[in-house]
Formats: sequence, C-alpha cells, structure tokens
Amino acid sequence: MKDLKRLFRYLGPYRRDMFLGGLLVFVETVFELVIPVFMADLIDVGVANGDVPYIIRKGVQMAVCAGLALVTGLLYARFAARAAYGWGARVREAEFARVQQYAFSNLDRFETSSLVTRMTTDVTVLQNAVNGGLRPLVRSPVMLAMGLGLSFWMNPRLALVFLVCAPILGVILFAVVGKVAPMYSRLQKAMDGLNNVVQENLTAIRAVKAFVRGEYEEEKFRGVNGELLSTSQRTFHIAVLNLPAFQLVMYTSVVLIFWFGGGMILRGELLVGELTGFLSYVLQVMNSLMMISNVFLLLTRSLASAHRIAEVLDERPALTTPAEPVTEVADGSVDFEEVSFKYHADAREYALADVNLHIRPGMTVGILGGTGSAKTTLVQLIPRLYDATQGTVKVGGVDVRDYDLTALRDAVSIVLQKNELFSGTVRENLQWGAPAAGDEELWAACRAARADEFLERMPKGLDTDLGQGGVNVSGGQKQRLCIARALLKHPKILIFDDSTSAVDTATEAQIRAALAALTGVTKIIIAQRITSVIHTDLIVILEDGRIHAAGTHAQLLAGDPIYQEIYASQMKGGEEHGGQTAQCQEA
Repeated sequence: MKDLKRLFRYLGPYRRDMFLGGLLVFVETVFELVIPVFMADLIDVGVANGDVPYIIRKGVQMAVCAGLALVTGLLYARFAARAAYGWGARVREAEFARVQQYAFSNLDRFETSSLVTRMTTDVTVLQNAVNGGLRPLVRSPVMLAMGLGLSFWMNPRLALVFLVCAPILGVILFAVVGKVAPMYSRLQKAMDGLNNVVQENLTAIRAVKAFVRGEYEEEKFRGVNGELLSTSQRTFHIAVLNLPAFQLVMYTSVVLIFWFGGGMILRGELLVGELTGFLSYVLQVMNSLMMISNVFLLLTRSLASAHRIAEVLDERPALTTPAEPVTEVADGSVDFEEVSFKYHADAREYALADVNLHIRPGMTVGILGGTGSAKTTLVQLIPRLYDATQGTVKVGGVDVRDYDLTALRDAVSIVLQKNELFSGTVRENLQWGAPAAGDEELWAACRAARADEFLERMPKGLDTDLGQGGVNVSGGQKQRLCIARALLKHPKILIFDDSTSAVDTATEAQIRAALAALTGVTKIIIAQRITSVIHTDLIVILEDGRIHAAGTHAQLLAGDPIYQEIYASQMKGGEEHGGQTAQCQEA
C-alpha cells in the first residue's frame, strides 16, 4: 500500500481534480438516496389518497434530484478522467526520467521488455483504478452508511433480513479478493514475457527470416502467449465470481424481504410504498458491497503494478555527480591506476584486473585483444559509463568520479561497438553530436567520416529519412554516420570501439587519415585488424582482462609473441614479410 501512496504524490496539479471528483460523487449519491423517500411518499400518500397535485410535486422533486445526480455524475467523469490520465502521464514521465539517470549497471538489472511494460501496461492499470475506482470508492461507503441508516429508519424489523445477508456477501467477496490478489503479480510477469519475445523477434526479424526460423519463433510466441492466456484465465476465472455471489445474495434478500414484507402488509404493519422504498435501499446497500468488492479487485491489481513501478523509481542510479563537481576537462590525458572491475559485486572474477595505463594528451592509442579480453569494458570506464571497482581512472588529471557527468561525457566522444541510429533524418541523427550545427559543419564531419560518398548520391542528402534504427542504410554506412556524429562533439577524447569493422580497407584508410589530421584530440581505437592500429603512437594488447603488452608496432613486432602471431595471421607473407615491415618501420 505504501507504494501506491507514494505514487499519489505525483498527482501534483491533478490533486484538485481528484478531490472535486470525489466531492461530486458524494453529492450525486446523496441525491440518489433521497429519491426512494420521495417515491415512498408518492405511493403511500399521493396514490393512496388520489392527490394528483401531491403526486406531481413529489414527481418533480424526484426529477430534480435525478437531473442533479446526472449533472454531478457528468462533471465527475470529467474531473476523474483528468485526474487519472494526468496522474498516469506524470508517473510515466517520472519513470522515464529515472531510467535516463540509470547507469549501465542499473539497466543490467531490468529487461527492456519489463521496463516497457512498467511504463505502459502497469501505468494503465493505475489509471483504470482511479478512473473506474474513484466513483465506487466514494459512492459505496456513502450508500452503505446512508442505506443502512434510512432502511432502519423506515422499518427496523425488516432491516434485519439484509443485515444477515450482507455479512455473508461480504465474506464471499473478500475471500475472492484474497485469492485473486497474488495472481495479478504473476499476470504482469507473464505480460513481461510476452513483450520480451515480441520485441526480440521484431528487432531481429531479418535474422529470423535469413535463418528461416519463423516457425521456431511462432512456437516460442505461442508458448508465452499461452502462458499469458492461462494466467489470465486463472486470475479472472476467480475474479468474476464476484457477480454470481452478489446476485445470489441479492436475489435471496429480495425474496426474503418480499416474503416478510408481504406478510407485514397483510397484517397492516407496513405500507406498499414503504416496502418499495425499503427495497430500493436494500438494493443500494447490496450494490455498495458489490462496488466495494470491485474496488478491492482494482486496488489489488493496482498494488501489484504500483510495486513494479516503485521498483523502477526506487532503483538508485549507480553513478551520480558529486556535490561540488569539476565542470571543466583540462585535456585529453587518460590514466588507469591499479584499476580492476567486475560487473557484479558477487562475481568471482574481475573482468579487468590490475590495469595501469597512461595516455598523454593528443596520443593515438590502439587496443587489440581476443574476444572477451575486456577491450570495450576498458574504454567504458573513461566516460564513466561504469565505475571502476578498484583503483582510479583519471581524465585530464582528475578522477572521473569528481567530474560533473555531463561535462565529462561532453569531453569524451565514444562510438560504441553496437551502432545506434534513431528514427528521423540524417541531419537529426548527426545533430545529436552538435544540436546547433549547420549544413557546412555537418558536411565537414561527413567528409571526415567518408559518409559524404553515399549521402551525395541520395536525393535528399542530409534530409534523407533513415527509418527506425537506421534500416535504410547499410552497416558500413551506419558506422560512418556514427563516426561523423561523434566528430561533431569536438571532444578532447575520441574512442572508436571496433567502429570501422563494416567498411572496406580503402575507406578505413581514408578515415584514419582524416582522424590523424585532428590535433589536440586523444584517440583510442579498438580494432580487430592490425591495419587499423599499425600507425598509432601506442598499441595495447589485452588478454583475459589484463594488459599483456604495450608499445609501438615495431617494438611489439620485435618482441611480443602474441602480436607477432596476430600480425602473421592477418598480413600476407607471414614472419618474413613481418620482418621486412618491421625494418621499414624502424627506418
């Protein structure tokens, strides 16, 4: 319940709408409860005595009450909708803003499909709880209290009938609610599973078609869809027991009231109008219990969703800006001092261990290593996408943990191993690097990244639509656009994480030449091909998360067996050619 109370803090300006909605429901209920009193007088006095003016007067009073109840009901619908959907929008905004604050380590704890469900389906559940539950939440206690009071006022003896039936209905309904409550959490998890399969399939639809795995994916979807179906059926199979339980008790009460009330009328102890009005109050009391039960069903489902949303909001960002941050990066120097890192605190082994590396401003550094040697992990510590578990990472001579995160990341431009483009035009994607960049600056970055070669062939040039995720360009073209976007930041440190793997060697050489012309920028290049790093100032070889060797091409070729093996496997001519190249480098 505390999760739901906490989320209600996000009502903000919509708190007034919710209050007015509740007040209007109360007024509407009072008008409706007065109508049976007028109806009883109309029958027992007006009809019994044939007093037409009295009948008309009571009829007008009933019509006025009904009209006012209608007006207040319509106004309630307006205010309740504003409160529910305004609140839902603010909760979504809070969730989305919190996710933007997450570090990579925080995102590792949530599946993407689960976050999507928590921002859509779970928030919709809360909105429905307010929109559909506020009315019965206010109305049912008022109806129950006033209905009981007025029915005892009209005939205390007859009121004993539903005083016996009402607790029976209450026990049945609360038993149903207690059984259904834990099922809603399982229902939302089943929804997560369905969303995960759908998202994964649509994201990788080209691979699915290329490997002709459509039937396999259909079977996997059928499995999670069936799980959601069975969970929903089990949950709502019990939830719908509310209605038959309510009807059973209600009609039993009506029969008993007619039985005992009819006897009292025959004995002259009760008037027909009183029985009619009394029956109206009985039905209202029973309806109030039914509404309370429905409110509890909405509440139990919303509690499950509220807990899932609170988990997102309660997740503390692993990386935060210090109280008095450094807001200016002096230069592009990078220092790793006794750095070790592991992704999870309980992991047995470190992904990086005992790393000592010093990169001077303006240097070009190449990083080589086999798959799983933690090359990407190493460079992700520089812009503080992760924090080192042990040791210190410094940029510009300052510990990265002392920087303002925005200032640090503005000074470090990284082209990640997985290239990401967004829906929109080429221009909109490039301006992620420099929002105010004009055409001249954009084309200059494209020329440096050799993206101008294909953009000039496109009829719309920079205004070409890339489609969702950049589906309208090839892998190599996507890489070049990402490089251009990174260059537009004019960073002090430029990191390429295997970001030319999809371009041909000639284009890669042209990109390297353009990068070499950049002065005052520290460049770190992760690559699989020796040709990508052969001309760098320093080559670092990683093996199993440790620095195996570091030096220039000539130094490593002369004395490091791993580098010699990589060189021999990639460069034609083997060791003989390698020796000749080494001599040329030394010369």
